[in-house]
Amino acid sequence: MDKLTPNKAMIENKSLEEEVKSGGSRRDFLKKSSVITAIAFTPAAAVKASDLKLDERLSDALEQMPLSIHINGQQHQLRVEPRLTLLDLLRERLKLTGTKKGCDQGQCGACTVHIDGVRTNACLTLAIMHDGAKITTIEGLEDGGELHPMQEAFIKHDAFQCGYCTPGQIMSAVACINEGHANSEMEIREFMSGNICRCGAYANIVNAIQEVKAGGKNA
Repeated sequence: MDKLTPNKAMIENKSLEEEVKSGGSRRDFLKKSSVITAIAFTPAAAVKASDLKLDERLSDALEQMPLSIHINGQQHQLRVEPRLTLLDLLRERLKLTGTKKGCDQGQCGACTVHIDGVRTNACLTLAIMHDGAKITTIEGLEDGGELHPMQEAFIKHDAFQCGYCTPGQIMSAVACINEGHANSEMEIREFMSGNICRCGAYANIVNAIQEVKAGGKNA
């Protein structure tokens, strides 16, 4: 963008006055005149910086913090904004989209992951809080191309319909057994209550968990 000199600005204003006389509105004249005057007295360096969005880049650089995190057996050295949630880190930065974004308020359980072995709603925790932690997502359950026993049980018992909640359900189901809360149907239902299935496949989910529990298989 070429910088306008005050003389050029006056010429432009004069042409605008002629436009007003020929039928343009006074309001349009004032708007255009103000813009041209502002541009005329704006330093060229500031205009160039604005074009390159240098202020945004500088802000991003200053706000980002280092994060070392272990996800599904792979170490990641990252720089992240302090306000970035673990869910958005997984989905947007690392493209691990198996972890679903449902309510984004910790009420549906679709974003359940394991942090150091403990199931957690990824939408409710900031990524920067887990420096040095070990994260497991639904993508990390399979072993060398073989499905986890819980994944196989969900398929066998048709424990899903639309499938959107399934990753979170499976992660919670694995944790439910590991935590020792799969000793009865009622106990399973209680400790799986944080995971909502809008399709209503709860009975089949319970059956899948019971089968894995009976087989002595867990994470």
